[in-house]
Amino acid sequence: MLTPECIVSTVCPFCGVGCNLELHVRDGFIYKVTSPFDAVVNHGNLCVKGRFGYDFIYNPQRITVPLIRKTPQRPGERTQAFDLSEWREASWDEALDYVADRLVEIYRKDGSHAMAVYCCAKATNEDNYLLQKMYRALFRTNNVDHCTRLCHAASVVALQMAIGSAAMSNTAAEVIENDVFILTGSNPTENHPIIALQMKAAVRKYGAKLIVVDPRRIEMVDYATLYLPIKPGTDVPVFSAMAHVILKEGLYNRQFIAERTENFEAFAASMEKFTPEYAENISGVDRDLIIEAARLYATAKNAAIYWALGIPESSHGVANALSLINLALLTGHIGRRGTGLNPLRGQNNVQGASDSGAMPWHYPGYQRVDVEDNARRWEQAWNIEPGGLSRELGLTTTEILSSVGPGGVRALYIMGENPMMSEPNLNHTRKKMQELEFLVAQDLFINESGAFADVFLPAASWAEKEGTFTNTDRRVQRVRQVIPPRGQSRPDWEIICDLAKRIEKRLGRPQTAYWDYRHPSEVLEEMGRYVPEYAGVTYERLEREGGLQTPVWDRQHPGTPFLFADTFPRGRGKFYPLDYTPNAEMPDEDYPFVLSTGRVLEHWHGGTLTRHSWLDDLFPEPLVDIHPGDAAHLGIQDGDAVRVTSRRGSIVLRAHVTPKTNPGVVFIPFHFREAAANLLTHDILDPQAKIPEYKAAVVRVTKARPEELGARAEPQVRGRY
Repeated sequence: MLTPECIVSTVCPFCGVGCNLELHVRDGFIYKVTSPFDAVVNHGNLCVKGRFGYDFIYNPQRITVPLIRKTPQRPGERTQAFDLSEWREASWDEALDYVADRLVEIYRKDGSHAMAVYCCAKATNEDNYLLQKMYRALFRTNNVDHCTRLCHAASVVALQMAIGSAAMSNTAAEVIENDVFILTGSNPTENHPIIALQMKAAVRKYGAKLIVVDPRRIEMVDYATLYLPIKPGTDVPVFSAMAHVILKEGLYNRQFIAERTENFEAFAASMEKFTPEYAENISGVDRDLIIEAARLYATAKNAAIYWALGIPESSHGVANALSLINLALLTGHIGRRGTGLNPLRGQNNVQGASDSGAMPWHYPGYQRVDVEDNARRWEQAWNIEPGGLSRELGLTTTEILSSVGPGGVRALYIMGENPMMSEPNLNHTRKKMQELEFLVAQDLFINESGAFADVFLPAASWAEKEGTFTNTDRRVQRVRQVIPPRGQSRPDWEIICDLAKRIEKRLGRPQTAYWDYRHPSEVLEEMGRYVPEYAGVTYERLEREGGLQTPVWDRQHPGTPFLFADTFPRGRGKFYPLDYTPNAEMPDEDYPFVLSTGRVLEHWHGGTLTRHSWLDDLFPEPLVDIHPGDAAHLGIQDGDAVRVTSRRGSIVLRAHVTPKTNPGVVFIPFHFREAAANLLTHDILDPQAKIPEYKAAVVRVTKARPEELGARAEPQVRGRY
């Protein structure tokens, strides 16, 4: 029971670290955020977002009543409506009835292939479980995905292929037990600041040796024993050259390979061509650095690899991730504390959303939808007739929008995502959004995607509802309601259940699945009955024990801080032979620079939350990082207006001349609509993971006039609810 003044424990709604927060509330208003020193994840430390970024809850531009577009939208003519004069208020009954009527109408007319949904890595496990359940059980489609497709999908696919599990193998805090650790494709001081503190402590206090492999001179280079300044997209040659050295010098773990792996001979043969000299010619990394890095990693007692989006966001992202997995299997640096393969997840609940089944190829618990036994298990769980669930692999996030049109996807439901900022090649995305027949947005603000919607359903924020998040460590933690939902906004899980019952009734399939949950704890218990890794996770235990790291096999199981002590889920770890595939685009005379995109400390993803926070005052406009040598050659000074152009689009923003980026590489954050980085990025996909190549579009940079700069992104929605 909330009191006039209280302190409520919950979990940070931003990155995947999952920091523990204490929200201080007085008269229903959050006025301060702290963290307890005994917090298991962050030990009282918080970054600027966690400590100060909660005020988006109170932004006057937040939508707190259901809205329906005044003018019906037609496919091909759909427009963005930021001005509230283009919407009208509706009751929840009217809005949900309208959504149910239109979705059922399109389903009956065009079938299950016409239906698609974006779940949300910012929402709870319970929210995501219910939304994928609604689409699978009622619309019989697996066109279900979320932002993991745009971040770690290639890591997930590679890990599933090689070891049978897609999660981080160890706990981030174990970095202090590393003798050596590799950090690649990741900038933790800005993207995972609390993990960065732990990494710095591992070096300074505990004597660990750090190897940084990155095309930018990130802050962690200052703590590194070795820095390998890699050219974007040349990960496979560099890490395979390290494997080549380990093989040639006999530094590999023969016992581990014999007892726990397969396909070693084929892998070893494929490494012959990846000499350090070969890798140097392709990557620009000095061969001696590659040799030293290989020896350092292979001869460590405990070594680990940490990576983020610089590895998977590539047209060969699966191969990139496999090159890291091969190193761990080759040396036996996996299956023990202080070792492992550790993809750092970007959003607060991207791990949990994936666990909960918010993906097109898997039911909850990574159970393939095209395996008959799995489909039958979920038909029984959801009270669906035998054969009722689709056995067909669904469309991924990028495929959903590409398939919009006659005979393809006609209706899209978006919970908390913003494809008009996160998809690559946004001009193509805009065209496809315009072609939709019906679009529903469920969110806090009318963002660039929600502005295309026919109906807007106002959701409660993380501080206004109950649930669980699963962080990058696989740690399930409680999210607690701190204040009442603002206005008429409602928790996502309540909206979904209310809508599902209306759809079920219209389809004439009453009692197809259970929707009368009294509390999200019942949703998690249902998921745990059919997902073995969550079988022992209950709200009662989370209240008592604080957090549990999956797998938690039963109500007595303590959780699993590190994985694969005795075996891999697929039995033996599998080595994969690799070849080098260049990026889809390579620099040339017209487009001489390689563009990399990513996050900055003060902002988060598409900016829907942080750009409605005072954090926007700390980093108010987009900048392009460019090396001093490149800037001098182009006659560009720090702060100049510049135009960055790719084969797909062009944006104008200010230059930030900095040695943080290496010659030939420019960096643009993707949070800013007035200079959207994804207007420039390439929409070619990794063939296995279907993830776009965000990190290696080629561009040119030219001086621009100051008046060409986009206006600072003041809130776009005019009028208040």
